[in-house]
Amino acid sequence: MNENGKIVKSHLQRNAYLYIRQSSLQQVTHNTESTARQYRFRDYAGVLGWQSDQIVVIDEDLGQSGGSAADRNGFQRLVADVTLGKVGIVLSLEVSRLARNCADWHRLLEICALSDTLIADEDGLYDPNHFNDRLILGLRGTMSEAELHFLRARMEGGKLNKARRGELRMTIPSGLVYDAAGRVVLDPDRQVQQATRLIFETFGRVGSAWGVVQTLTQQQAKLPLTIHTGPSAGTLAWVDPTVNRVLRVLRNPRYAGAYTYGRTRHKKGVPVKQVPQDEWKVLIPDAHPGYITWERYQANLAVLEANSLRARKNGHPTPAREGSALLQGLVVCGRCGHRMTIQYNHRRTPYYVCRQSSNERGGRACQIIPGTTIDPAIGQLVVEAMTPATIQVALEVFDELRQRHDDMDALHQSRMERALHEAEWAQRQFLLANPENRLVVDALEQRWNDKLGDLTAAKDSYAEWKEQKVASLDPEMRNRVLDLARDFPGVWNHPKTPPRDRKRMLRLLMEDVTLTRGDDIRLQIRWKGGAHTELRIPLPKNAADARRTPQNVLDAITELAQHHTDQQIAHLLNRKGLRSGTGLTFTSQVVANARAAKKIPSYRNHLKEAGMLTSAEIMERFGITQAVLTRQRKTGTMRAVRCNQKEYLYEPPAEGLIRRLKQENMGKPGLCPPNDRHRVEEVQYEA
Repeated sequence: MNENGKIVKSHLQRNAYLYIRQSSLQQVTHNTESTARQYRFRDYAGVLGWQSDQIVVIDEDLGQSGGSAADRNGFQRLVADVTLGKVGIVLSLEVSRLARNCADWHRLLEICALSDTLIADEDGLYDPNHFNDRLILGLRGTMSEAELHFLRARMEGGKLNKARRGELRMTIPSGLVYDAAGRVVLDPDRQVQQATRLIFETFGRVGSAWGVVQTLTQQQAKLPLTIHTGPSAGTLAWVDPTVNRVLRVLRNPRYAGAYTYGRTRHKKGVPVKQVPQDEWKVLIPDAHPGYITWERYQANLAVLEANSLRARKNGHPTPAREGSALLQGLVVCGRCGHRMTIQYNHRRTPYYVCRQSSNERGGRACQIIPGTTIDPAIGQLVVEAMTPATIQVALEVFDELRQRHDDMDALHQSRMERALHEAEWAQRQFLLANPENRLVVDALEQRWNDKLGDLTAAKDSYAEWKEQKVASLDPEMRNRVLDLARDFPGVWNHPKTPPRDRKRMLRLLMEDVTLTRGDDIRLQIRWKGGAHTELRIPLPKNAADARRTPQNVLDAITELAQHHTDQQIAHLLNRKGLRSGTGLTFTSQVVANARAAKKIPSYRNHLKEAGMLTSAEIMERFGITQAVLTRQRKTGTMRAVRCNQKEYLYEPPAEGLIRRLKQENMGKPGLCPPNDRHRVEEVQYEA
């Protein structure tokens, strides 16, 4: 027993663990004396009575902070062995080396007390089961944590003070670099600048990050990415456009020339949190050159916020998307004032629906209004609202398209120039290499081949883009744009005009449209600039009414049926461009069905009412055969009228004609010659 009786035989039978830690890799590299002192502290274990083979050194946590035990595998191993009763004493040059967090420190003390494990540093030996030793260890652990807090506060204060002057050097995004004097400037690489500006120009045109990605992907554009970590740190890579990459560019204030500090908050165990702009610790606008102005940056943020799901829940307009609903994102409920959403049925028919009451109280939808009647009315209103000034707008649009084409052409040219330069540089390195060093030569040859492949890919990409895009920007296309501008209805109603483009055109003219359904549908249009227009359109017909034959068609059938057969009526209706209730052209059967449904007398009924007889009635009443009757009709002796495709009605014959017909029926001569007055009458109409 020694050290005032604290070390007993049971302690010496277990191992002595020496824990070594430095807070950072920089300290491990440069502050080597501290590390050496910690390793020499193992001699103190021998003084206390432990053999050299019983001393276990744990130095796995060199370069790790003691603020948490989460990433310190060595500390976790130490705690596990203490818990298993393998450790007789824990040695560390200073208590702060074990932990700078009270939670981790007191947990270690508790486990050491339960397993009867001692703790020693260069100031003395402690038994956690003794009250005084435990009190001292607890105070020293608290002071260690406080010391870490003071160190961090001192460092943060210095960084914040330097940041307020705009002098704290931080990692900057792609497109910006530090010059020789330490000032932030635009990247001198022309291709990097072109690609970065293209992001902002495309976003200003399409209005969404996803639209930027789609556009850049179609144009086969690449985006610059500066690598900040790993063996390739400091180099520039070209990557495909992604939504995350585009959003990082649009939301970064450095591209607007602003110096910022404290845009995020870090808490232990909690993901990094973005804070609002008014909570940033430092914001210095116009601190260095940028790609856009501060006002443009704020406007971009407003557009991104309006595109978010949070904004849709708060009733903000949504960006133009796919789908045929013309007023998507612009419709406001005239009853409750909330934004209306779009719903499509199985036939892709759009409906404007207000679900505010349904979502909040589980009731029925506030309003459901079909878009089949609203969208055509809005389209007609937009066409009428356009003026000859659209020709000038078309010229400006064409100039913008040409400028956009020139920018993309310059970007592809820069990409090819870069690839050519890198290929030539790889070639020079290969030619200057010592041929005897085959390992180096093989690697340089492979690199040369890779650069030649990049050059070929850049040329192929440029050729493909040029083939797709240049043909649409020639002088002939300019004249076509002017012609379309003079005929805006043709542009609006053209079948190849995508619904999304119509929606974008609509957003240039209208703020929103308020819908109210009552006896009719009331539309209140709020135009850009504050003007208002009100429309009222009738409610759409239900399914039965929509399929019902129009009344004007029924009136025409009623009038025509007095002198025409069903087949003739169908022909005349089709010539007038009339259609049935289901939108079909007319046939004799369709006309017959319409007459039957509305109980409209047929041409046959009208002839019967006029006293004409059927062939059966003629034969029964006057005792003649069908053959004689047919012959008399064909020779014109008996007046007959075709009442449908195969049936004739006959005018009652005179007595003299009947006597002669009977004689003929008995085989006696005496037929009357044809008479024009008794010719068969058939209704004629133009084919």
